[in-house]
Amino acid sequence: QAQLVESGGRLVETGGSLRLSCVGSGRIFEDHTLAWFRQAAGKEREFVAAISLGGGAFDYADSVQGRFIISRDNSKKSVYLQMSSLKPEDTAIYYCAAALHSYKTAARYDYWGQGTQVTVSS
Repeated sequence: QAQLVESGGRLVETGGSLRLSCVGSGRIFEDHTLAWFRQAAGKEREFVAAISLGGGAFDYADSVQGRFIISRDNSKKSVYLQMSSLKPEDTAIYYCAAALHSYKTAARYDYWGQGTQVTVSS
């Protein structure tokens, strides 16, 4: 079965940087848009960033644009999220996801990883 596995989440200080990774299996990287979502305690899962199959098109949430960068390496079946200038409000569980089309709604995605915790201290 196709699977996504995230890694890289940890505790960081405000203003710090962190790079998250997600590795896929199966045929996900052959025909899927990849995205990052996050879910903070007590809140709904929200869209963070998405990248097209070839890596040439991007989409970012307003809250992270200018601070986060999404990228993918299809040869390594991986997608990354480089996070900079981190704020306490970035604290959440971060999930990678895959869909046949680029959507900003979590319900539209077909595959999900288990998530990795990112905590930004004050």
